[in-house]
Amino acid sequence: MEDLGLEFQVMAADVTEDTLPGEAPQDMVMRLSLEKASSVAGNLKDGYVIGGDSMVVLDGQALGKPVNADDARRMLRRLSGTRHQVMTGISVVNAATAKRMTEFMASQIKLRILTETEIDTSILSGAPFDKAGAYAVQDKELRPAEWWQGCYSNIVGLPVCRLLDMLREMGFPITGRQSMKAPPGCRGECPFNLGNQSREMLP
Repeated sequence: MEDLGLEFQVMAADVTEDTLPGEAPQDMVMRLSLEKASSVAGNLKDGYVIGGDSMVVLDGQALGKPVNADDARRMLRRLSGTRHQVMTGISVVNAATAKRMTEFMASQIKLRILTETEIDTSILSGAPFDKAGAYAVQDKELRPAEWWQGCYSNIVGLPVCRLLDMLREMGFPITGRQSMKAPPGCRGECPFNLGNQSREMLP
């Protein structure tokens, strides 16, 4: 958000991140992102509230944040060497008018094969515990991704290119978009980087 030049405040939303029976992953991330944004917007008189929720999806099963070290280890072992999706639901709520918009985006990612030592080191660092799937694509120590396809910032957890479009559609004045810089890692096909390839290989 700072890289985009947008003024913002971070406010925690008191929302339980549970899956409803039979709920599809894309429906879950959209629902939770809207619940988070609406929870915060309900305490404000004005302003645009952005809510987000991300989920790792492997073979149709959603993986959220690990509850403990054993859960993180199980997730990382399961995801090691696999191709899967990262889905992010994003919602914008105008606190003054209650107008709202919710969408989701999915990106493909393949993790490299992780060793037991690498998994243990990551867990000891505490990095997995607030991350869906127990990893972060931007983790410079673990460097988990072999490649990804689609929106990189969506894998991080906030598809900023789509967010800007949503804010504009909601009536928020977006100025100087041409001068905005792509978030670090956004080297693929993206409104910020037109003409590039959508598939990125990590060095």
